[in-house]
Amino acid sequence: MLILPSNDTAPSEITPRDLFDNRRRFLQAAGLTLAAGAAAWIGAVPSARAATKLGPLARSPLSTDEAQTPFKSVTTYNNYYEFGTEKEDPAENAGKLQVRPWTVRVEGLVGKPRTFDIDDLIKLAPLEERIYRLRCVEAWSMVIPWLGFPLSALLKQVEPQGSAKYVQFVSHYDPKIMLRRPVLDWPYTEGLRLDEAMHPLTLLTLGLYGEVLPNQNGAPVRVIVPWKYGFKSAKSIVAIRLVEKEPPTAWNKAAPSEYGFYSNVNPQVDHPRWSQASERRIGEFRKRPTPMFNGYAEQVASLYQGMDLRRNF
Repeated sequence: MLILPSNDTAPSEITPRDLFDNRRRFLQAAGLTLAAGAAAWIGAVPSARAATKLGPLARSPLSTDEAQTPFKSVTTYNNYYEFGTEKEDPAENAGKLQVRPWTVRVEGLVGKPRTFDIDDLIKLAPLEERIYRLRCVEAWSMVIPWLGFPLSALLKQVEPQGSAKYVQFVSHYDPKIMLRRPVLDWPYTEGLRLDEAMHPLTLLTLGLYGEVLPNQNGAPVRVIVPWKYGFKSAKSIVAIRLVEKEPPTAWNKAAPSEYGFYSNVNPQVDHPRWSQASERRIGEFRKRPTPMFNGYAEQVASLYQGMDLRRNF
């Protein structure tokens, strides 16, 4: 069922775009000090977090020019099942997540396995702003300015072995603060082929809209794969494993007839319970046609040359 966001939000509650732009330019001029502590984000700027200097932002040429989804919608209409299955649940419950200290293990078929502290990740590669579409399998979409760097920069640090064919992502799971019901097989896991993970569009993400990631959006680090459905973009990552065989993934294990390993946005392959041929952009009432590969066909179609995308969905 498609659940639309509430229309009760007053225009005055959404930061005007020109005010946001002026604020961002000020931060850039000052060196872009971004927050990075453990205070909860419930739809407000996380100014209480410990400051971490992340350097100036540059907009990537890979960005779309489409109108961006309002900041408030991006941070209050989320899928993060560890904190609840309704769209508003993550914003209400994810404040319990402590994002400092935080480490990410990179292991498996690599020459130099390593554990990265979140500050190591911040310093690993130049950060840039990428305005990407995010398409969810429930037929809704957003346009979000993400902050991060190509995942390939991280993977090159650990020197993948020739036998490595896939990358598995493991999300944080703490039953003391997260959903205990077995909605999915916790911890949440996702995966990509190695060439997908190394593609320039695949982003290791540390923030959005010029701020560190809110907890409900996958703090403190997640991956964004913009030509795939949103559930492929694993949140709150604690481990990245390079493996030889296709790794099991959370939604594929839960419902293999509905959620394939590839999960490329494809308007020609319907979900068993709804059409994927059209989508509704959050904040709009009209539907729009769903573009192949979420509009990134020119960049990624060659990855799947010769594959039957109905069978390999």
